[in-house]
Amino acid sequence: MQGRGAWLLHWLTVNFVVTMAIHKGYIPGSIGAISSLHARYYHREVGFGLSFESKVAREISEFCERYVEERDGLWLALVDGSIEGSIAIDAAHAEQGGAHLRWFITSDMVRGTGVGNALLESAIDFCRSRCYEQVFLWTFEGLSAAKHLYEKFGFRVAHQRRGTQWGGEVNEQRFELTI
Repeated sequence: MQGRGAWLLHWLTVNFVVTMAIHKGYIPGSIGAISSLHARYYHREVGFGLSFESKVAREISEFCERYVEERDGLWLALVDGSIEGSIAIDAAHAEQGGAHLRWFITSDMVRGTGVGNALLESAIDFCRSRCYEQVFLWTFEGLSAAKHLYEKFGFRVAHQRRGTQWGGEVNEQRFELTI
């Protein structure tokens, strides 16, 4: 029986097929899934709680309500239909201060598989196609994997300051990319 169980486990791992796709635009459940991904990851990594989750949910909701297809972008990494990553370009003020890259995250399941690269590439390609001259994002010190990706795509730290907008005191960083 032990041999049969090992064979069954081997069969499940070898024959498990997932479908991954990058989807552009809102789908039902996006706001909750993006909020949940952020809340779980940042609680585990840095201890952020209710105020952070509320901020993410509120701001992604507001973004989705004022979303303009020609101006803004929202990309979702879907694995068998489940949202496992996201990124957005909020370009409501792109002419004054640049396009704002927001809500970039991947789940533990897809982290390290290239999904983050695909999401970031989709967002930057979109900005180029819209002739946005600058893209910026706010993050905080200590997120080395994200920082590595940002720098790989040409972002540079333009400004740093201590802040508490995230739900705890951190060293906030503004990254900028000139296109």
